[in-house]
Amino acid sequence: MRVALTQSPLRSTGRPVDVPVAIASWMGAWIVGQIVAVAFYAASGAETTDEIGIPYLFAGVAAGWIAYLVAMWLASRRSGSGDFVEDYALRFRPIDVVGVPIGVLSQLVLVPLVYVPLARLWPDTFSDDRLSENAEKLADRAGGATMVLLVLMVCVGAPIVEELVYRGLLQGSFTARFNHVLAWLAAAVWFTVIHFRPVEYPGLFAFALVVGACMLVTKRLGMSVATHVAFNVTGLLLAVR
Repeated sequence: MRVALTQSPLRSTGRPVDVPVAIASWMGAWIVGQIVAVAFYAASGAETTDEIGIPYLFAGVAAGWIAYLVAMWLASRRSGSGDFVEDYALRFRPIDVVGVPIGVLSQLVLVPLVYVPLARLWPDTFSDDRLSENAEKLADRAGGATMVLLVLMVCVGAPIVEELVYRGLLQGSFTARFNHVLAWLAAAVWFTVIHFRPVEYPGLFAFALVVGACMLVTKRLGMSVATHVAFNVTGLLLAVR
C-alpha cells in the first residue's frame, strides 16, 4: 500500500506584505504606541509636551517602535513570506554609505532651499526660529546621560524604525500593488503628515522623497537608513550648536 506524503507548500522568500494588511498593521501599531506613550508622558508629571523629560520621552517613543516592529513581524508571518529581513528589504551593501553625504546635503542644502520661497511669502510662519524650534527644545532638555538617550532616540532608533515602517512596510507594499512612482509619493506623504508638525511639512516631504528614492533605486533599505541617520545627526548637531 502506498502512503501519500503531504508537505506544506514552500513560501516564497521576500514577498511584500499586501496593502490592506500593511495599512491595518500600521494603524494598530500606531494606536497601541500612542496609548502606551501617553501613559509614560502622564507619569512624567509634565504639564505640556515640551516639558516631558528625555527619559520619559524616550520610553514613550521606544514603546511605539516596539509596537511597529511586532506588527511588522506579524504582518510578515501572515501576508509575507515570513522572512522579516527579505520581506522588508532590510539589506545593506557597502555602496549604501553614499547615503551619508546624501543625508547631510539634504539637511544643509535641500531643506533650506525648499523654505526659501516659503519664507519670502510667509516670513512669520516659516522663519528660522519656527523651523528649528522643535529640535532646539529637545536639545535644551538633554544633558549628560539624557543626551545619550536623545542621540539614541533621534540618530539611531528613529531612522531605523521609520525606514522599516514607511519604506520597508508601506512603500514596499504599495510598490507591489501600484505604480512605483505613486507608491513612492504615497509613502512620502504618509511619512510627512504623521509627524504632525505642519510648519515642517515642506522640508519633511522633500526629505521623504529622497529616502524613498533611495529605496526605489536600490530595492533595499540600506541607503535609506544611512541617509536618514546622517540627516538626523546633522539636524541634532545644528540644534545643539
